[in-house]
Amino acid sequence: MSGSDQKNIGQEIIAKAKELGADLAGIARVEDLKKSPSHIMSEKMPEFDNVATKVVKGRKPGIVEWPNGSRSAIVIALAHPAEKPELDWWVLGEKSTAGNTPGNKLLMETVSKLAEWLEKEKTITCFKLPYHIEHGGIYMKDAAVMAGLGCIGMNNILVTPEYGPRQRLRIMLINIDLPTSGPVEFDPCAECDVVCREACPVDAFSKTVYTGQEYGLEELPGRTGVYSRPLCSRQMDEDTANQKLTMEDDSETREKVTKFCRECEFSCPVGAS
Repeated sequence: MSGSDQKNIGQEIIAKAKELGADLAGIARVEDLKKSPSHIMSEKMPEFDNVATKVVKGRKPGIVEWPNGSRSAIVIALAHPAEKPELDWWVLGEKSTAGNTPGNKLLMETVSKLAEWLEKEKTITCFKLPYHIEHGGIYMKDAAVMAGLGCIGMNNILVTPEYGPRQRLRIMLINIDLPTSGPVEFDPCAECDVVCREACPVDAFSKTVYTGQEYGLEELPGRTGVYSRPLCSRQMDEDTANQKLTMEDDSETREKVTKFCRECEFSCPVGAS
């Protein structure tokens, strides 16, 4: 396949992803992702357990296992504005799929439709990845940066020109090499007053946790190594403990809903309408 053919297919895939429901989409190379900060640091990080990790026998938490034959990553994003908080509510109930969010369901539907189109129309093999690393996922924020969606902000979250830190991600790998659509020169945090860090209710950005000397990298969590996963996790645990029992207006269906903290997202002025 020629370079121009690869570029055309990449552009076609991005356009199709948006047609099927993605607000943003991009492409990154798997070989580049293997060298990205999170994928490198995960080999050196101490074991960590919170609601975003899973215990899988025979696997160390946080370590990526790449599917054989995967060559490129398709990254899609769904905008998550403040007026639609329910997109990220963790829902358990009679009608909902256990352990999921409405936003993630929408992303999964988009990926499934895109994979069906790629396999049928382009005879491209697709690897639809789960969310959790331990179940076969990869580090999505790194992939989004390398696919040109945005940058990692001072709040340790992906920040895009269109939506700031207010979006949710999903990844699919494919078996052909395609040109990357990123990264991009975008850095709104360079001259920011880091209001996101001040907004954190548990002071997760209050001290240095990671250093370049220890990990051999310049790109560190929270950009400067001050992001504390245990403190952020404590807030997530509190949010989970405080989940609410709700009932839909038009039925007797009862659901438990966890509303996770988003203070560092809401305080960011980038992409705010």
